[in-house]
Amino acid sequence: MLASFDAILLARIQFAFTVSFHFLFPAFTIGLASYLAVVNALWLWTKDHKYLDLFRYWVKIFALAFAMGVVSGIVMSYQFGTNWSVFSDKAGPVIGAPMAYEVLSAFFLEAGFLGIMLFGRERVGPGLHMTATAMVAIGTFISAFWILSVNSWMHTPAGFSIDPDTGQFMPEDFWQVIFNPSFPYRLAHTITAAYLTTAFIVGGVAAWHLLRRRREGAESSPATRTMFSMAMWMATIVAPVQIFLGDLHGLNTLEHQPAKVMAMEGHYESHPDGAPLYLFGIPNDAEQRLDYAIGIPKLSSLILKHGWNEPLDGLDTIPDEDQPPVGIVFWSFRIMVAIGFAMLGLGLWSLWARYRGRLFYWPWLHRAAVAMGPSGLVAVLAGWVTTEVGRQPFTVYGLLRTADSAAPLDAPAVGTSLIAFIVVYFAVFGAGTFYILRLMAKPPTPDEPRLKDVADGPTRAAGITPGTHGHQPGE
Repeated sequence: MLASFDAILLARIQFAFTVSFHFLFPAFTIGLASYLAVVNALWLWTKDHKYLDLFRYWVKIFALAFAMGVVSGIVMSYQFGTNWSVFSDKAGPVIGAPMAYEVLSAFFLEAGFLGIMLFGRERVGPGLHMTATAMVAIGTFISAFWILSVNSWMHTPAGFSIDPDTGQFMPEDFWQVIFNPSFPYRLAHTITAAYLTTAFIVGGVAAWHLLRRRREGAESSPATRTMFSMAMWMATIVAPVQIFLGDLHGLNTLEHQPAKVMAMEGHYESHPDGAPLYLFGIPNDAEQRLDYAIGIPKLSSLILKHGWNEPLDGLDTIPDEDQPPVGIVFWSFRIMVAIGFAMLGLGLWSLWARYRGRLFYWPWLHRAAVAMGPSGLVAVLAGWVTTEVGRQPFTVYGLLRTADSAAPLDAPAVGTSLIAFIVVYFAVFGAGTFYILRLMAKPPTPDEPRLKDVADGPTRAAGITPGTHGHQPGE
């Protein structure tokens, strides 16, 4: 049955499936690691026990999400050597070193300090424990730095030459490879998206518990109120920053990948006197037009060229074989933008509630926050789809086609492994996600138990296990 499918299409689906699962966890843990560092620092500074309760509450969730992120990411490394071995051979001399640096400088940093962060507060003292927590947060950022540098080079390749004999990309200027034209914009946009993702998950969890305690006729805990307040501050401040960064990233994309922007905007035709901003439409690649289009005249030119009558080229200037799939890019971009403005709206709503002194007492605000809880995860997936599908039909933009990057595998081999991934991922990561939701369903409590107090089984695998000793408050 699988022999009738296209092997390259199956390989693309397999990579898209595994990276989508993986991307959800770093998008959450990058922001959560920084959040843990902040609340831990606030605990050490103020000695207000609610911050320690928040640290203990979220560190359990972080540990599980971090583990699932690591496991889900390992698979993609193998796919570079199996399904995409030709791409690895051609681009390996350039992207191999940054990917190795990600492991050496980031993953080892995170892994080295993670155990101290999770279990070492009373063993190493508050100062070193704070240092370990900060190192884990810094490690997540460094990891994102290297991975996004590699990904950005695939979109805007720089600092290389092509070996005429082997066709391999050879590095000529390491700094240009790393700091390629789209990298600063993609790094800022992605990291900010991760912080927003975490803020809305934290805010959604807090709002859920505010609503539950309200229905029970009881006051919510100081920790619950604090995490809702902190999340809403993040939404209020960072959402407009993210929209601004997204605009800068879009202008950079227009300069270096104009076909992607044409697909995002649904511009099949060139507009010499100002292009409309289409709010709705059904892309029709066969006829090269946007059916049922609803747009605002000339607004796209104003946004992209900062002038009402500035000309914008359309896909009619791009050969058919070089055009990305417009339908996917067009709608994923609109999903991302709509969620971004919804985040901004919720942040402004919370600011008004804060001004009125009703931040913890407006149930409709809390219901909206619960509904928006997973919105960051949806937005980062939509943004990733926009970015990666918009790069098609190339793996290295303009230089190496996706069809020429795949390994010479038969469709049954790729399809069988794809089915196995789907079954295993939904079973393993579905169970992990279910357990995370169970942890979130319980509110943070005064004297929140430590991670090792709720872990199943011993935390020491060998040697003499010392007797259980009481710990002082704050340990």
